[in-house]
Amino acid sequence: MAKPGILLAWSGGKDSALALRELRSDGARPVAGLLTTVTAEYGRVSMHGVRVELLRRQAEAIGLPLEEVVVSAAEGEDGYARNMRRAMDAARARGVEAVAFGDLHLADVRAYRQQRLAEAGMEAVFPLWGRDPAELAEGFIAAGSKAVLTCVDGRVLDGGLAGRDFDRRLLADLPEGVDPCGENGEFHTFVWDAPGFARPVGFRRGEVVLREGKFHFCDLLPE
Repeated sequence: MAKPGILLAWSGGKDSALALRELRSDGARPVAGLLTTVTAEYGRVSMHGVRVELLRRQAEAIGLPLEEVVVSAAEGEDGYARNMRRAMDAARARGVEAVAFGDLHLADVRAYRQQRLAEAGMEAVFPLWGRDPAELAEGFIAAGSKAVLTCVDGRVLDGGLAGRDFDRRLLADLPEGVDPCGENGEFHTFVWDAPGFARPVGFRRGEVVLREGKFHFCDLLPE
């Protein structure tokens, strides 16, 4: 009898990539696909600001289907919950019993995910939970993974870091107190190559724009 599959919540960033590597190395449950939410008005992943076309190319390189849940900013939290519940019901009908997340240590976020999935009859799994962020960041780089900062919170970091490579030089430039994995929302990333990718995801850096007076987004353009 086949093991029930698991979906991985996929932002396209390094924590998602680290969670995928952990799930695959553990092998307890097959990864059935990548689950992402796309803002309808922009065709991008929320907060990361990455174009959905780049996530589709990531999924092709990884060899997993990308399941897109389209949400509207105008519909707010209720619309998000409604559309996600439909996606969970469809996944459960296919034999998927759990969704994995790349969260590290934010207890309120974990509790929220567990509650929402329990309401849908699903389990929330956290393969990276409690791991040391500095060790994860170093391990990501040491493994040869490549990522770029797509969003920087200007309230805690210099907006000029948007578009920088996520490498040891970047880690050395982070101010004291900033999580090296950006777990508190200090920054977000896009992974364009990593172990398990059949090929790199081609892109070029576009303009950096300021949104809401605080978030610096580097637009990544598919090549």
